[in-house]
Amino acid sequence: MNDLVIKNSKLIEKSGNHYIGIKDGKISEISKQPINGEEEIDISGKILIPGLIDPHVHFRDPGLTYKENFKSGSLAAAHGGFTTVLDMPNTIPPTNTAKAFKEKKKIGENKSIINFGLHGGLSSIEEIKKISKLNPASFKIFMDLYENFEIEKMFENLSFNIKLKNIPITLHCEDKKTIIENTDRIKKLGCSSENNAIDYSYARDSKSELISVKYAVGLAHKYNLSLHICHLSTINALNYLKSIKNLKIGITTEITPHHLLLDNSYFNTLRNIVKTNPPLRPKGENLTIESLNSIDMIGTDHAPHSLDEKQKGVWDSSPGIPNLETTLPLILTEVNKGNIDLKIIPKLMSENPAKRFNIPNKGKIIKNYDADLIVVDLKKEGRLNMDNFYTKAKYSPFEDFYYKGIATMTICNGKIIMNDNEFLGVNSEYKNITKYVYD
Repeated sequence: MNDLVIKNSKLIEKSGNHYIGIKDGKISEISKQPINGEEEIDISGKILIPGLIDPHVHFRDPGLTYKENFKSGSLAAAHGGFTTVLDMPNTIPPTNTAKAFKEKKKIGENKSIINFGLHGGLSSIEEIKKISKLNPASFKIFMDLYENFEIEKMFENLSFNIKLKNIPITLHCEDKKTIIENTDRIKKLGCSSENNAIDYSYARDSKSELISVKYAVGLAHKYNLSLHICHLSTINALNYLKSIKNLKIGITTEITPHHLLLDNSYFNTLRNIVKTNPPLRPKGENLTIESLNSIDMIGTDHAPHSLDEKQKGVWDSSPGIPNLETTLPLILTEVNKGNIDLKIIPKLMSENPAKRFNIPNKGKIIKNYDADLIVVDLKKEGRLNMDNFYTKAKYSPFEDFYYKGIATMTICNGKIIMNDNEFLGVNSEYKNITKYVYD
């Protein structure tokens, strides 16, 4: 007997309705014929897709929990259709020692209502070795924070320790030298922190991303390392990466919903609400929906701040956009408009992240895989409303955007945790269903 049966499910690329059996947190049966379960839910022909996997979140836990924590962030994720997230290391303390890594993992295990993994930060060679043994999703380098000789030393240190462990390097690609030169020049021209929010996008211009991407690829080739480039934002950088596909190193790319759907003209109306790194790009330099054909995955770069931190002017406002609860409805809206093929959603938001970051038994609806699933209603429509969100962030550039299509149910490890915007048992019987995905 199955623990749960999802009746009348429509599966992408399969005709007719299906019954999905779930037993002990796994997909036990997929059938066109009725099957039995202790609990049965009829989703009446709605679409069932694998639970979304976000390779790029900032839950701010520990040290900055007034912005977000593993509880609020995982609630936001589940509300948005995500059943697994990979958290970035720039917390306080940073996750760049084995001690900090273990402490953050424990926090996630105690607070998260969905599955999670952790990206590791970089410090000494000894700490790289120790973190490697703890199964990080990747090692993250924020290239905009370092000089080139420091970045090369990081690549060199990593090459001696992770080559045989299949751990990728994730990169924030912006060139520090270019950013400093641009910022100094713009400030001397009299940029006002009150009136010229758009100038931030020119201080961290498209050239800075291309320079950084090219430098990273050269180092990866030199040291035989595998790269994942976070939040790619410019067409020139994408074209460059397409031109070097014959290089014998693994390179994957990620795009955010804001870089996909917005350009830097939004600074003129939303000002620092849209400030993020890398910034929104001018039309003609930005990526567009057509770019999805060449991108490996969609990541939210969920980066919440307090509203006060977003209102400190061009240079001092905190960069970052909360995206966990807006991404799927925005993408589904483009599906309904005919701009995106529905088939690419499970590929770019489930299957590819699982494959790239070596997450076992997730990302597909097949027998014996983990029962991480979401129900999608392509007909449900409305306006995105921050008042209905679970993130601690109280701002979004997508506030009041029209959407058509949304996740109405989230199932994690075989348990229904969200149904029609309501959470079920997350503080009691389902508290311990989540897993560190690399254990």
